[in-house]
Amino acid sequence: MRWRVNNETRQKLLADRAEQATGFLQRFKGLMGRRSLAVGEGLHILPCNSIHTFFMRIPIDVVFLDRQGVIVKQLSALPPWRATSVYFQSRSVLELPAGVLDASGTREGDRLTFEEVS
Repeated sequence: MRWRVNNETRQKLLADRAEQATGFLQRFKGLMGRRSLAVGEGLHILPCNSIHTFFMRIPIDVVFLDRQGVIVKQLSALPPWRATSVYFQSRSVLELPAGVLDASGTREGDRLTFEEVS
């Protein structure tokens, strides 16, 4: 199943082919081993309040979202082999290609929505 992710606050499309990771193994693997993440792709990890980029090969943009889809923390171009803090307000995390947040003007406090696409 794919998802379209919109920044409702700024009226910007962040991803049109995002995947969702809800099971333990999906969440554990995340983007590890991926050689690239194309513009339009992303991974929504649910539930989640911290991540790591161990064994990853690419930098990623990361947003931590509360239950209403509001960004409580964002990290731009997080490099491989890093770990984030725990953000207790976060219910989920969206991982995007590096540069998407800056290009879209996305900021903490913005609200994101997820729409299933076929």
